[in-house]
Amino acid sequence: MPSTVEVKSELVRFPASQTGERVAEVATVLRLAGGLHTISGRIALEAELHTPQIVQRVRKDLAELYGVRSEAKQLPPTSTRPGAPQFLVRVIDGETLARQLGLLDQRRRQIRGLPNRLTTGAPAELAAIWRGAFLARGSITPPGRSVGLEIGCPTNEVAMALVGAAHRIGIDAKSREIRGQHKVLIRDSETIGQMLGAMGASEARAAWDELRKARETRATANRLVNFDDANLRRSAQASVAACARVERALEILGDGVPEHLRYAGSLRLTHREASLDDLGARADPPLTKDAIAGRIRRLLAMADKEAAARGIPGTEANLPEELDSL
Repeated sequence: MPSTVEVKSELVRFPASQTGERVAEVATVLRLAGGLHTISGRIALEAELHTPQIVQRVRKDLAELYGVRSEAKQLPPTSTRPGAPQFLVRVIDGETLARQLGLLDQRRRQIRGLPNRLTTGAPAELAAIWRGAFLARGSITPPGRSVGLEIGCPTNEVAMALVGAAHRIGIDAKSREIRGQHKVLIRDSETIGQMLGAMGASEARAAWDELRKARETRATANRLVNFDDANLRRSAQASVAACARVERALEILGDGVPEHLRYAGSLRLTHREASLDDLGARADPPLTKDAIAGRIRRLLAMADKEAAARGIPGTEANLPEELDSL
């Protein structure tokens, strides 16, 4: 059962070799996990991250791709935000880097969404966007009642950019605002497996698919059991109803019931749980299912006709009030 921590641990080891993929990933991490701040008149680029491994990956990409040195420190522990980021990566002179990443517009304002050149890139770069988004603010819930993969986004524009990137690689994702926070959600279990594979978490995908198939098999088995239970319940109700009507029919007709019909009724009452096939086999001589059913049907019809002529309750008078409880 892959957890959020396990998925991030696998993604942070993914060997992104192409420059375009690395740029897409690190730009997305910095957009979702951080922001631009002015410190002593200079624009600083900061990102709050969850693990030392993610910190190391981001700092390595910044150094190798842009020649930028970054600072890293551990944030003070907080008891009010469980699962909050524990580390901060900061680039003091970050304006040039922010422009290179596409995080600043021409007026030195932080863009609302993701850089356009990233969201229109090749499939591998679109997958890298999602990998960066998950490393920054992603979480996964195991298959169950509230199964889901979700990304917390700073703005609606970022959420829509992620939805568009997912659609371009053939994966369905949706944007929602939940308690004032913008999120991108994938709820379908099979689609979550596809996204795990696309991001590069092949081990997590294998474990996820195995768990999903096991749950689907179990659910199918449960449905079959429930179906069988319903059939048994209906059979029990039918048996109780038939026996109650036969008893009333024999009571109404008394000595006037034809012997072959009395014999069929007695078989029904003696073997209350037996099927019509079984009743026919128990008869002497044996009867077919249709023959035994026809005799019981004629017995009930004769009794109901006699009851109507005498103005007394018919064969349904003895039926239990709540057959559904059986």
